[in-house]
Amino acid sequence: MRIGELSRRTGASVRALRHYENEGLLRPGRCSNGYRVYEDDAVDLVRQIRTMIDSGLPIRIIRDVLPYLDGPTQLMPQVPCAHLMEQVAEQLAHLEQSIHSLTRNRDAIGAYLTAARTAAAAQQLTLT
Repeated sequence: MRIGELSRRTGASVRALRHYENEGLLRPGRCSNGYRVYEDDAVDLVRQIRTMIDSGLPIRIIRDVLPYLDGPTQLMPQVPCAHLMEQVAEQLAHLEQSIHSLTRNRDAIGAYLTAARTAAAAQQLTLT
């Protein structure tokens, strides 16, 4: 698929897709006319990239973590950089905090919706 279709299917702008390519996150093929060509799995990859960006991960960390999305690979450096590991640990802690907060929000909204539905059902019974 070409870049416009990938943009439509993922909601990412063409400009963002070009940026992801420039940053080494996407590696499209090229047609003989120079147009970018993406495989179907690029849709899931772009969605994953966007999710990580929305979670606050900087691109420099996403670039290092992206190969591990499908499981550990042999891409791990022989001696990981201590500074990078510290940054990744900070991002992991941030994500865990966000997940905890989102889970609490989801539970509160679910409880509210259950109570509202119960109250609405009880109101219907008294009206009939």
